[in-house]
Amino acid sequence: MIKVVFFAALREQLECSELTLSSENIATVADLKQQLASKNEQWQALFDNSSLLSAINHDMVDSEQPIKPGDEVAFFPPVTGG
Repeated sequence: MIKVVFFAALREQLECSELTLSSENIATVADLKQQLASKNEQWQALFDNSSLLSAINHDMVDSEQPIKPGDEVAFFPPVTGG
């Protein structure tokens, strides 16, 4: 199983703070994003965004990072500041 956590505006847009998915057929962050995008049009628009940030077990990663069963994967929008 993989725990998926959503932060900041992403959590509000998805109306979901976290979920747990089977790790079957999910080898990388890109695979996970693709599976989440297939939920509906709103999720697809958010997870097709190339600037979406991701972390595995609190370490920032890119989309090609492998995911193992038991990992926690977090997604959040890009951070802006001024």
